[in-house]
Amino acid sequence: MILFFKTPSENLIATEIDHQPSALEVEKLCWLYDNATLIEGDTVKGFFVGPRREMITPWSTNAVEITQNMSLKGITRIEEYFPVDSMDAEHDEMLQRMYDGLDQSIFTIDIKPEDIKYIENIEEHNDKEGLALSKEEIAYLYDVAKQLGRPLTDSELFGFAQINSEHCRHKIFGGTFIIDGKEMESSLFQMIKKTTQENPNKILSAYKDNVAFSQGPEIEQFSPADHSAPDFYNIKKVESVISLKAETHNFPTTVEPFNGAATGTGGEIRDRMGGGVGSWPIAGTAVYMTSYPRKKGTNNAWEQKMPERQWLYQTPEQILIKASNGASDFGNKFGQPLICGSVLTFEHKENDEEYAYDKVIMLAGGVGYGIKRDCIKGTPQPGNKVVVMGGENYRIGLGGGSVSSVETGRYSSGIELNAVQRANPEMQKRTYNVIRALGEEEQNPIVSIHDHGSAGHVNCLSELVEDCGGLIHMDKLPIGDKTLSAKEIIANESQERMGLLIDESAIEHVQKIADRERAPMYTVGETTGDHRFAFEQADGVRPFDLSVDQMFGSSPKTIMEDKTVERKYDVVTYDASAIGEQTTLNTKLTEYLKQVLQLEAVACKDWLTNKVDRSVSGRIARQQCQGELQLPLSDCGVVALDYTGTKGIATSLGHAPQAALANPEAGSVLSVAESLTNLVWAHLAEGMDSISLSANWMWPCRAQEGEDARLYSAVKALSDFCCDLHINVPTGKDSLSMTQKYPDGKKIVSPGTVIVSAGGEVDEINKTVSPVIKDVKDSRLYYIDFSFDKLQLGGSAFAQSQGKVGSDVPTVQNPEYFADAFMAIQQMIGEGLVLAGHDISAGGIITCLLEMCFANTKGGLDINFDKIQEGDIVKVLFAENPGVVIQVRNSDASRVKKILEDAGVGYCKIGTPCTERKITVTKTVSNASVPNAQIVSRELTLDFDIDELRDVWYSTSYLLDRKQSFNGKAAERFENYKKNPVTWTLKGDSLKATPRPEGKRPVAAIIREKGTNSEREMAWSFYQAGFDVKDVTMTDLVTGRETLEEVNMIAFCGGFSNSDVLGSAKGWAGAFLFNPKAKEALDKFYSRKDTLSLGVCNGCQLMVELGLLNNTTASTNARDYAQMLHNDSHKFESTFVTLRIPQNDSVMFGSLSGEEIGCWVAHGEGKFRLPMSEDKYNIVAKYNHHEYPANPNGSDYDVAAIASADGRHLAIMPHPERTQHPWQCGYYPEDRRLSDEVTPWHQAFVNARLWIEAHKG
Repeated sequence: MILFFKTPSENLIATEIDHQPSALEVEKLCWLYDNATLIEGDTVKGFFVGPRREMITPWSTNAVEITQNMSLKGITRIEEYFPVDSMDAEHDEMLQRMYDGLDQSIFTIDIKPEDIKYIENIEEHNDKEGLALSKEEIAYLYDVAKQLGRPLTDSELFGFAQINSEHCRHKIFGGTFIIDGKEMESSLFQMIKKTTQENPNKILSAYKDNVAFSQGPEIEQFSPADHSAPDFYNIKKVESVISLKAETHNFPTTVEPFNGAATGTGGEIRDRMGGGVGSWPIAGTAVYMTSYPRKKGTNNAWEQKMPERQWLYQTPEQILIKASNGASDFGNKFGQPLICGSVLTFEHKENDEEYAYDKVIMLAGGVGYGIKRDCIKGTPQPGNKVVVMGGENYRIGLGGGSVSSVETGRYSSGIELNAVQRANPEMQKRTYNVIRALGEEEQNPIVSIHDHGSAGHVNCLSELVEDCGGLIHMDKLPIGDKTLSAKEIIANESQERMGLLIDESAIEHVQKIADRERAPMYTVGETTGDHRFAFEQADGVRPFDLSVDQMFGSSPKTIMEDKTVERKYDVVTYDASAIGEQTTLNTKLTEYLKQVLQLEAVACKDWLTNKVDRSVSGRIARQQCQGELQLPLSDCGVVALDYTGTKGIATSLGHAPQAALANPEAGSVLSVAESLTNLVWAHLAEGMDSISLSANWMWPCRAQEGEDARLYSAVKALSDFCCDLHINVPTGKDSLSMTQKYPDGKKIVSPGTVIVSAGGEVDEINKTVSPVIKDVKDSRLYYIDFSFDKLQLGGSAFAQSQGKVGSDVPTVQNPEYFADAFMAIQQMIGEGLVLAGHDISAGGIITCLLEMCFANTKGGLDINFDKIQEGDIVKVLFAENPGVVIQVRNSDASRVKKILEDAGVGYCKIGTPCTERKITVTKTVSNASVPNAQIVSRELTLDFDIDELRDVWYSTSYLLDRKQSFNGKAAERFENYKKNPVTWTLKGDSLKATPRPEGKRPVAAIIREKGTNSEREMAWSFYQAGFDVKDVTMTDLVTGRETLEEVNMIAFCGGFSNSDVLGSAKGWAGAFLFNPKAKEALDKFYSRKDTLSLGVCNGCQLMVELGLLNNTTASTNARDYAQMLHNDSHKFESTFVTLRIPQNDSVMFGSLSGEEIGCWVAHGEGKFRLPMSEDKYNIVAKYNHHEYPANPNGSDYDVAAIASADGRHLAIMPHPERTQHPWQCGYYPEDRRLSDEVTPWHQAFVNARLWIEAHKG
């Protein structure tokens, strides 16, 4: 039966249960559903938007689990429905449908599992099912059927199509190219592999695993000693490896952006989980490329170049918003910070050819690490157990691999809709916790591991057993949808699952850890040694039974035949005829500059960074936002490999598809160059030898004559350039069907694109250089060119703003010179000579200089370009030749010059800081190169108003932000972003960490629930403050394994318990309230007078929900005192803010009274609703300004933290545990950044220890 509950917000929650619930069960459900009311009757009238009945949502999966954890039995599905005015209401047709009334059939799926089909006519089946099999593959499959003496089954054909799709097998990259009638001697893959063959450097594993591994430093592993029970954290030294990976999810993101990008992010994270025999993701990157968004209220000339299409699925603007929401949501909930990214929008029509990202690019990348011991997969032995860990099977993503391998729009929407994904990051986090635990133990029992992605079980599990053979028992696989056929069970792409091979002797131990983490674990088969791979039903029938060779070994080699086609693009023209008219030219150049600054690729990315967690893990040493205004200006991201050392990983991105359109070779070189001029600001352990690249190729192969030849040229150029630089490319991905087909037969070709991700070991995370100009009067700026080429505008943002591409594309003329320049910058950074530095890329040197000033509130630059040889001022300002600008002290100038001159690198002084808030540019120029202009040579002076142009740069972010923020918050952000710089009141001597005391120490327990993700940084904060720190899960408390009797302090950590389903911390609170042992342990702890507690973020929400700030026992009725609500913007808020600590006597914050301290914020439901007057609360931290975004959530009284009346129990929404060291902070005063070992927040945790020591007994 289905029960209907109406929530206070008038939404309906439908609950499927297998019995008539008791009054107590209904009471529990009403509490869980936000004090909802049970509706009498079997039906509800009205119009509603809700999920498709055949799509059991991740929200439902989490909601059902919450009820199970509250000891409610028999509930199988829970979904939420939203009332609307009519059947014509707006909704997302990919995920939702309209309902005219709700009844007992809303969950009924009128599908019976299909029988196994034996396919006689493979051609017909191929067309009907959209398998994308080639003629050669079909002929091969007929031969396999002949060998077997029977027709192949639908499962075998479907599995073969997925496993051998271009998406999975990269046949073009391994194929033979014949160009202009000549067979090329190397495949694309061979050219990429050549980079590592010639320059192995620190590579340990390449091309043969989910990720590439390179040698890392020795680091300190901070983890619990035993992961199968509550235990204490300790530190041990381990030898590390560094992983690099980038993945694309273009087709799913085009069709359904939110889940497409979310599962793209999740899949890439799983790749880094699946390296070797288990490794660990640490930070992510993202790139979005779409056609022009044509934002409402704008009429940009460059967006009129091509007519707007009747978009197949979503508009470009919707894709930008929803895809970035999806990627952000997954990372936020999993607990992976996103620290580096890029956006490009582009369309172009010329020579009767149209290029645009109608089929979009969504790249998810990142860096990770592991233990060297575990970086190579083991060899399967007969009898190893095949384990699936994670979520259940649903009708999800069926055919995603093969459908991704053809142009979007080729198949019916039904087939393409079947490839839509379903994201459940909280489930993936549970699975990750087990893999992390096994890797941190003394012996890792995993023999091999792979992620579930394209083609589901059939791909993942076959790769696990490929060297041995294996049998999978289908009755052991978890089925979430009972209507699935054998084919659908075998090959669905339900996400958040990992396949593992585990030695049989270790199964019981692994199961204990999985149970503790609530990670569903299923032992589904074993390796056999017969080199066959089969799925067997309970009745003994095998819908899939092939030899490994038949699955993988004999697919025909791909032949790519093409000819070279020269395509010329008009160079950009512009009006510089007013060079003799000072004011007119200044106006014209400012107009050009404003156009460039509004391009999505150049403009402010705050609309992206303000919704993605950039601080989770507490190991982020450099993220996107810089300076006292915290604007997204960073060139690279940097993470620390442990909490105590200085070692880390840097990562960056580079791409140049506009340049590649005109010159594919130059496009590849510029992409690599940009990734490196972005990475150069982190001090690498062994210079360029530390660097590895991932190259992701998105190309419209076979779309039009010449494209395949262009791809070959582009790959060769990248390979040659990397070999010349002595850099390897040990990983990458290709997506070679970048074409969108429309119903009228028209095709839109996406520009051939390579996105380069760079990564490398950092030896001193504190030395990473910021682009923000420092307030050092006696300093100067140097321009250093890396290209050794003349300044050219082809492929630039300026050309794009004028509706052009241009064939005059710059490149790097001398790779050795480029490497020398890179290493010279590295040497200067190592010696502490660079105050600030920024790369020259999108928007040219003028954009570079402006961005160096944007994050400050004072000062400007006096610039003189006379030493730059180019006489055309437009080229000087807007050319994107690879290069950098650095700021150095005058006193260091002689040393800087010597380093550059010794390296043979050219440079020129271009300016100095000034007090006026503008950039003044002077140059003696000539307009001799301007067509039809009178030749004039004169001293030109240009003034650029920094604050005015910053608003122009920011305006694009505002226009996109208004599509994702509610209650007018986007406009408020635009108005206030520059008014509230981060401030600190730091006085006295340098701050040092307090030494850990000897002997018996107080015990702090870090309590976590499934979905929380901030336990490690919380544990470290207490450990560093002198506590012994214990890891405690809710399963420990529910089962009675942990009673908290020896614990002096508990900390509820941040994250997304139960994915925030049914409200932040609601499910977590239910686990305490409705499990007797957990509630008894908590109530006894709070009844003691010698205890303290802290709740941060999700933990703060839990303490408020349970009433732990105003009661001594957990309560179901705490909202009269306080309640946590959604942020006023109704979106996740990520920012670095200033907190003001009022006079207070709380244990932790009392000594900080009167201080203003920076702190990370990362939450979606952080608004304190405080119904009583302010004096009724013990407020211990406030946001220092009332206006949004300084107050990021709209909390009453600007409250950030409240404490119990006696000051012992404290709940705070911002994250002091992520702000313990200056290097963790978004902004820290420059004069103390290197001298302070810790921030003032460290003292808060020390205060807790000192209080406990004083109140023992």
